[in-house]
Amino acid sequence: MEAASFIDECTVHVRGGDGGDGSVSFRRESHVPRGGPDGGDGGAGGDVVLVADRNVTSLLDLRRSPHRRGGDGGHGAGMHRTGERGRDTVIAVPIGTVVRERDSGHVLADLVRDGQRAVVAEGGRGGRGNAAFVNRHRRLPRFRERGERVEERTLTLELKLIADVGLVGFPSVGKSSLVARLSAARPRIEAWPFTTLTPHLGVMRAGDTADGTPIDVVLADVPGLVEGAAEGRGLGTRFLRHIERCLVLLHVLDAAPSDPDRDPVTDLAVLRRELERHDPSLLGRPQLVVLNKLDLPDGQAMAELVRGRLRADGEEVLQVSAVTGEGLDALRFRLGALVAEERARVGLRTEEPDEGEVLIRLAPTGPDFHVQRGEDGTFHVVGRRVERWVQMLPLEDVGAVRYLQGRMRRAGVDRALADAGARSGDDVVIGEAVFAFEPELDDLPEEERAALLAGEDDALEPSPPSEGQVRPSPAGTPDGEVER
Repeated sequence: MEAASFIDECTVHVRGGDGGDGSVSFRRESHVPRGGPDGGDGGAGGDVVLVADRNVTSLLDLRRSPHRRGGDGGHGAGMHRTGERGRDTVIAVPIGTVVRERDSGHVLADLVRDGQRAVVAEGGRGGRGNAAFVNRHRRLPRFRERGERVEERTLTLELKLIADVGLVGFPSVGKSSLVARLSAARPRIEAWPFTTLTPHLGVMRAGDTADGTPIDVVLADVPGLVEGAAEGRGLGTRFLRHIERCLVLLHVLDAAPSDPDRDPVTDLAVLRRELERHDPSLLGRPQLVVLNKLDLPDGQAMAELVRGRLRADGEEVLQVSAVTGEGLDALRFRLGALVAEERARVGLRTEEPDEGEVLIRLAPTGPDFHVQRGEDGTFHVVGRRVERWVQMLPLEDVGAVRYLQGRMRRAGVDRALADAGARSGDDVVIGEAVFAFEPELDDLPEEERAALLAGEDDALEPSPPSEGQVRPSPAGTPDGEVER
């Protein structure tokens, strides 16, 4: 797998399709009086869906085409005909893809099973036709809803390989050679450091379980680490995340290092330190140490020298040669045993969930909007549901405005504005629309409501007559008589 074809991180821009508009229509047929409204609803917009696919190994296609959008919904029509739903845009991604919001870093999905789906951009709702607004008070509505217009969102996709065993080591210690000897993978093998520029996966048959089930182990060969990889040195900072999902870590140490200042014991300490800096939980996983290059005379001598020291420190050490194949059978079966134990402990990550499993989502109750006061004194009502109402209704229609007013009041928007300090005549911004606030008396605080009611009562009471004022005469008093 070459670097040009392996992309493990990319930024994508996704947008659901817009909803279709509702229809304004009235039934007109011969000999059918008073047919009434029959405008149909618009269709919903299509979604953008990510699907984990075992046949996809890279995010290259998304890197080349980062803008994806769902299809728009069709418009409604008369005779209660509903518009067609927009086409979903389905994107295949590798198993192990993590989806995050670019700005907040919030994880939206972690696709770890083949066929697992995640809707990353929902399509807009279809607008309702005028037939949906008929009630006993509104018999002939002449308005309908527009389709919802959705916004684009930017996501970051990261690929974290799912493997059973992760090979960790310095450059040129023989990790790729081991993967090539243990599996059918054919990574590039050369005689210079950093030959491996992309991760490689290989599948190894590692014996059978007690009941005779074959143990197939997935090996992950990642580019070599160097000291300081967790801070960005070398290639390790980019590929350390591919080790996060591995069940077992295999430390490959060079028993014949070309640098005279290096030795396997020091190399192991450096590798452990870099793993801890990246993710401390990695050190809690089963680990196996392999001394490679026993085919070299210096390698055999070095292995004999440091093997005792490593075992004294509690390390499980095996000696192998990726060139001659010495010790590879013992390594293969030991890795199979460790992986089988971990699978029994944590479970197979590729298992499908139980069909009887019930997923309960707890959602907060209460208003799904809030009121903010701008620096210019205007009040902003922020909330997707309320903003959607304003965007979808044609505010140039008087009937639609009256319907929106009632809906806002029932949702508690008027009371929330009054509690925030909004008074008659203040500007209220909802989405892209600006309204003049006219509160109902019931929405005002008790003190202000009482003061307004008292003021109205005073205005209705007649003022005491002043000297020379003419007022209606009581019975028996001559009309127009002036009382003093």
